Formats: sequence, C-alpha cells, structure tokens
Amino acid sequence: MSQAAETELNVVQGGLQLRRFPRSGRDPLRAWDAADVYLLKQLDEEPLAEGVTYILNDACGALAVSLAGRAATAQPVFMSSDSWLAHQATCANLRDNGLSESTVSLLKSVDAPRAAVATVLIKIPKSLALLEDQLHRLRPHLLSGARILGAGMVRDIHTSTLQLFEGILGPTTTSLARSKARLIHCELDPDLDPGASPYPTEFVLEGTDWTLSSDASVFSRDRLDIGTRHLLAQVPTCDGTRHIVDLACGNGVVGLVAAERNPLSRISFVDESFMALASAKRNWDRMFGTRTACFEAADCLGSMGADSADVILCNPPFHQHHAKGDATAWRMFTASRRVLRSGGELIIVGNQHLAYHAKLRRLFGNCKVLYSDAKFVVLQARCR
Repeated sequence: MSQAAETELNVVQGGLQLRRFPRSGRDPLRAWDAADVYLLKQLDEEPLAEGVTYILNDACGALAVSLAGRAATAQPVFMSSDSWLAHQATCANLRDNGLSESTVSLLKSVDAPRAAVATVLIKIPKSLALLEDQLHRLRPHLLSGARILGAGMVRDIHTSTLQLFEGILGPTTTSLARSKARLIHCELDPDLDPGASPYPTEFVLEGTDWTLSSDASVFSRDRLDIGTRHLLAQVPTCDGTRHIVDLACGNGVVGLVAAERNPLSRISFVDESFMALASAKRNWDRMFGTRTACFEAADCLGSMGADSADVILCNPPFHQHHAKGDATAWRMFTASRRVLRSGGELIIVGNQHLAYHAKLRRLFGNCKVLYSDAKFVVLQARCR
C-alpha cells in the first residue's frame, strides 16, 4: 500500500500545511513541487513589486497561500486557473493555514485580470496551447516594467516554451536548474506585436455540418479523437424524457450527439476545466439555441443528487495535470453508481490496458462490452 505524501511545506515565507483536492487520507502525491520552492525562494531574494500579483496555474495553492500568508501584506493577490479542483484546493489550504479565503481572489481561465498587473508568477502548464492562450490574455493587462517569472520542472520547459514567452511578451532567459526545476525570466516589450491569439480553434465534426469550437486547454481541440469516435457510435437513442450526463465533457461533442438522438431528454455537461465548459456551452448555444442544458464545473458529478440520472456518458481522463493514473476514473465510476437511477447505464470508453471492466464489475456487479478493438473498448454498466 502506498504511503501518504508529506503535507508540510517549509519555505522562507513560513511553514504551511498543504494538501491536494479532493482530500484523501493516503494521497501519495504532494501538493507542491520543486518549482514552487524555487520560485518562492526567488521571491524572498527579490521581493514583489508594489501592486497586483497575478498567479497562473497554481495547482493546489502553494504559491497563493504562501504569498497570502505574508505578514502585513496589503498587495492584492489573484490566482487564475483552468481547474475547478485547483480553486477548491487553494480555498481548503487557505483555511487549513488560518487564512481567510478573501486574501486570494480566484479567477477562471476564461476571465480577464481585474486590474493592471505588476507581478506575474506562472507555473508552466502541461499544455503549450494553454500557456500560449494565457500569455495572449495576460499581455494587455501588464504594467510597463511588470515583473514576469515562470517556474516549472526541467522536463516541462522546452525551447518551444521559451519561444512562446519571447513571441508574445518579450525577451526571455532561464535560470540554472535546481532540484530538477528551472525559472523563466521575461521582460515585457511594449513595441512587440504578437498578433491575435489562435484560440479558440474550430473543426467540422465528421459526418455532420456541425462546426465545433474549443478553447486552448480542451482535449483533442482540433479533431475528434479516436476514443470519443467509438463512444459516439454507442450513444443510445430514446424518444422519452431522460436525464443524460456528459461527464468530463470537453467541448461537449458527446452531449451534443446525445441531445440530437434524444430530443426530449435533459442534458447535463460536467467538467473540472472552465475552458471545457465554456467551449461546451458555446457549442450548445450554436447547435441548439434556446433548448436548455446544465453546465457544471465540478469534480466528477458535483452536486447531482442520488438517483437523478438515466444515462452517463464518459471518456475518463488518464491524466490530471501532471499526474497519471486511474484515480480520477475510479472516482467518476463511484460517483456514477451513486447518481444513476435503478436501470440507468454508464457508458465509457477507455484504452484496453486500463482494465476498466474490472472496476465496473466491482462497483456495478455487471459490465457489457459494446465495442472492442486492439486499443479501445466501450463498456456499459447498469445500475441494479
């Protein structure tokens, strides 16, 4: 059995208790990394400039909580993320350290900064597209002479990463590596014209005349991925009124197809990515106009009550930020068992090697193969 990760972060700003979200008694992953520590040490050596501090992609609030805890600080701290989970982790960690949640203003990735920014702290995301979009959104709100610092593990900082900073903001250099982490130093060039952001992107869904729009962080934003293609072939059709959930909805393509095949049904879209939900709603409004649907940012099925859904459709993510594994899928399956009505069905697609059939049989007592090939499998489990 794996051991729980340490929860005490000791940095120059003070000692903090930090945990990931959702909370688990034996979570093997820490709520911070060496890049957080490196960046906080740099901020101690070169204090923040007067004015607004804007933090991007702080996975669990290590940076935001550390800066919010500084004695007698009066400088506003904003934390922007594409992750609902990151927001929840930050709020929980603020409370655990005796800090008011109001000391950090949380923004969604689709929100613009609320004030001119003096200091920017950027944790490098896994997605270069997300970073590109964030830098484009940020540039108009930077004060002249703004301090711009990036931080990431060496494995995540490439030539292409630095080229984005240089091409959108201005001259960029990197630090020496420490504990496999590296810092990025960037200066704003007010005369640089980076052009327009290429996001959102669009593509025509094969076999239809639908043009789907996807924001930068959305999985498979330029084309229909193979797994989802197999899942779409198994979306059920019904003339009655049902509640159908597109779980981990991305740009909403599964829910859109379900809505077309089930014209009297109520459709709910759930994702922890704010950009995914924004994309899904934009596509829904374009395809279905005034027909109502529900869009919820949440972990798994969020606030949905027990026995409230008839069909749940899901392509479970195998990655959550930099972490890999089936923990997220397991939470989704468990939540689905709670939310489905008797006779309701969960239909999922996954890679063969993930052996999701074993988990579904354990939870539901049954599992049916709807499609299978050398790489993918589409499975159905019924709630009895």
